[in-house]
Amino acid sequence: MSTQRPAPLRRAAAIAAALLLLLFPAAAAQDFPARVVRIIDGDTLRVAAAAAQYTIRLRGIDAPELAQPFGPAAAAAARALCANQDVTIQAQPPDMYGRIIADVVLPDASTLNNRLVAAGLAWWYKQFAPRDRALKLLERGARDARLGLWADPSPTPPWTFRRNRKLRP
Repeated sequence: MSTQRPAPLRRAAAIAAALLLLLFPAAAAQDFPARVVRIIDGDTLRVAAAAAQYTIRLRGIDAPELAQPFGPAAAAAARALCANQDVTIQAQPPDMYGRIIADVVLPDASTLNNRLVAAGLAWWYKQFAPRDRALKLLERGARDARLGLWADPSPTPPWTFRRNRKLRP
């Protein structure tokens, strides 16, 4: 079963993202306060802000899918760090699925993005954050210490896992 949305749904999501920018300009590229109301997986969450809810995709990282080793651990770590917490969303424009791409600043001023990579529970997503030196160094440190998913000598990146699932009949 494919996880990619059919073209009409992708177009609808893009239109919804554009409307989001018109209705909620803070989603464009600004910081805004929010409360985390749901952890979807290790790199996606729902927040409540300005009397609405928004899906946030963590910038620059890719956590294992829930069906992968360490996927549930990444979601559990995200839940432990920010569920029901007031956070600051450092937003970028939404992606084609209408999710706001963001760094999530925790109450202690660290970012959820960095904390997950440092714990070995997410990859630095080089394709989408090629110049993020902090994520690069945090991933290298987690690899060297064999933390989390790096305890496996050859972990499967989530982008490979998703692609392989799409190829199955």
